[in-house]
Amino acid sequence: MSKAGDDILAENANWSFGGNVADAFDVHVEKSVPFYHEGHDLVARIADFFLANGSVCYELGCATGRLTAVLAERNIHKSVRFVGIENQERMVEHARRRCDGLSQVTILQEDILSAQLENADLIISYYTIQFIRPRWRQDVINRIYKALNWGGAFVMFEKVRAPDARFQDMMTTIYHDVKLAHGYTPEEIVGKARSLKGVLEPFSTQGNTGLLQRAGFVDFTTVFKYVCWEGFLAIK
Repeated sequence: MSKAGDDILAENANWSFGGNVADAFDVHVEKSVPFYHEGHDLVARIADFFLANGSVCYELGCATGRLTAVLAERNIHKSVRFVGIENQERMVEHARRRCDGLSQVTILQEDILSAQLENADLIISYYTIQFIRPRWRQDVINRIYKALNWGGAFVMFEKVRAPDARFQDMMTTIYHDVKLAHGYTPEEIVGKARSLKGVLEPFSTQGNTGLLQRAGFVDFTTVFKYVCWEGFLAIK
């Protein structure tokens, strides 16, 4: 077991969001993913264009429910139904506590690979698709496209790989500098990286847009970009 920061211990090539990771998740992800909170605000502003009375909105891999709660609170005066899907029990517990009192929110403990999606106006994946095995990824995007109503949107934020080795080396070094500045030790940075081997599999920008195109999306654009982090908006 290696230290991954914020009192999280992780095994080589076996990172998991289970166990005590859920308890430290909000702090850990805020320090690990640049502009994580600001990304929530951006997604909420994008959602204004797609959510109306009677809409259904999914967040796939909702973790502790922060983004789902932000969206529900912003749309409190609309009859919009929000569904968070998460496969880790402890994460689900945190999400349900956070969304307690928001009657329009349902948190389901399900696997994205098998979850049945009803017709929706907005589907969000906030740094989730990157953890799905590449051989299953296209099928998930296909099902998202199929579930969207015409004119509905898919918002996907992902860690992305650079287009070549030189740029990737620069991005990796900059990202390590960011983590050092946020208080992580070199040991913790290496421990986290080792635990993510074969678990976090980022695609390049081109790889992600290829997934969208093969699913049927024609209209899509980048709405956020910072080093190796990118947000996409695709409209059906």
